[in-house]
Amino acid sequence: MRDDRRMRFVSAEQVAQLAGVSRSAVSRTFTPGASVSAATREKVMKAADELGYHVNDLARGVLANQSRLVGVVATRPEIGFRAHLTAALTKALIRRGSIPVLINTGETEEELLAAQKMLIGHRAEATIILSGSPPASFFELAQRNGQPLVVIGRSEPDADHVLAGNAEASKEAAAAFIAAGRRRLAVIGSHSATPSIAEREEAFVAAARAQGLEARIAHGRDSDYDSGISAARALLGEGDFPDAIFCANDLLAFGAMDAIRQEFGLTVPGDVALIGFDDVPEAAWLSYGLTTFRQDPATIAARAVALLDRRLQHPEEPRAWERVIPQLVIRRSFVPV
Repeated sequence: MRDDRRMRFVSAEQVAQLAGVSRSAVSRTFTPGASVSAATREKVMKAADELGYHVNDLARGVLANQSRLVGVVATRPEIGFRAHLTAALTKALIRRGSIPVLINTGETEEELLAAQKMLIGHRAEATIILSGSPPASFFELAQRNGQPLVVIGRSEPDADHVLAGNAEASKEAAAAFIAAGRRRLAVIGSHSATPSIAEREEAFVAAARAQGLEARIAHGRDSDYDSGISAARALLGEGDFPDAIFCANDLLAFGAMDAIRQEFGLTVPGDVALIGFDDVPEAAWLSYGLTTFRQDPATIAARAVALLDRRLQHPEEPRAWERVIPQLVIRRSFVPV
């Protein structure tokens, strides 16, 4: 038996027949700037509304050799700050008139290249990269196809960048701890660190060393809550526990705080002061009250979209670097003097 439930979109030809006009009149009606009489436009729009017709943007994109698609490439976009940044980016792109396409991919070269080929195959006008370290061939393929790339949170050749002030924040954290009389410093990072998290860890250690202190380092397997717990266990299980810990992101800080209080019976900030990084909404929850450096997802997204527009309008200009400096948000886990 024939299945009549197949998808059948309303065609421009059907609109033309109902409106009693030519097929080309329908096309001109939906083409910005095209010449069409007011009477014809009214008949076409009335017929289109009645039938539920919408322009085939995909076909237009194929004819123009481009589309309004913008790829957003991310690994585990549902986790932590990346979830809020992904949401802010998609909203900013929609306001721009783009169609965001989220590619939830891994971090291997093969997975990233597969994502890019998919986007180029659909004529995406640009790609915004949140995760992973794309291989050189990724950028070469984009250049050959004239596709702009915007990279957030890492430095890559042949792309525009939005970077956080990781070093500035990490130095501020170390200085604040030391000014408050904390001397047994530590930093929690991860073995699977992104370039941003690695930069925060390294800058904190360097800032402490510049003041004559050695900051202990603990790594979780990843940059998540469970890794914060395991890293805190490693630091506090050695006996002479730190009195101040800088966590490379808020998820690590949440895990560390719960381990400090629930497993070791210590107080925050009395025994151990904590500073995180990102200021995800949970940082303000009463259970945590985490002092942390705020990254504003909306600001980062706006900068990324502005770089995209700049590149499309001026493709020959030098690569641009936007830097967003995080601001310290003070809560109960540490109050600077």
